[in-house]
Amino acid sequence: MSIEDDITAIADQERLLVFDRFDADAAWMLGERLRHVASERGLPVAIDITLHSMPIFYSALAGSTADNARWIRRKRNVVLHFLRSSYAVGRRLAQQDATLECKFSLSDADYAAHGGSFPITVAGVGCIGAVTVSGLPQREDHNLVVEILAEMLGHDLQKIALDP
Repeated sequence: MSIEDDITAIADQERLLVFDRFDADAAWMLGERLRHVASERGLPVAIDITLHSMPIFYSALAGSTADNARWIRRKRNVVLHFLRSSYAVGRRLAQQDATLECKFSLSDADYAAHGGSFPITVAGVGCIGAVTVSGLPQREDHNLVVEILAEMLGHDLQKIALDP
């Protein structure tokens, strides 16, 4: 997929992957499902779900490192700042040959426009948090999150997935 195709497809994902309601129990279910799938596949990832700047779920699977926790924080900061997926922001910056630092004065120490963090959006409310995965190449981190969100929300992944 081209950068333009990615940007369009991710915008569609963000528009479709919206909850009617979402609370701490839903966050825990989302985190457990992500952890189960990642564990079954032997993926060395860390998973974080944060609502209203409060950590609700965190799990680090075998092979993940403390560095993944830092990546999670930085990717999540992008979602909470822009209310868009971290991969969407990164692809848009790549299209513009820009960086968060030069375009928005956002430090690389605190923000990472790399795939893997996705807004938790509630219809009629907006973004209330983020679900973040770190440990795989950024596109795979993004795709894993989208896969589980699509499953939870009853969307056909084949219709909204990015090409690997």
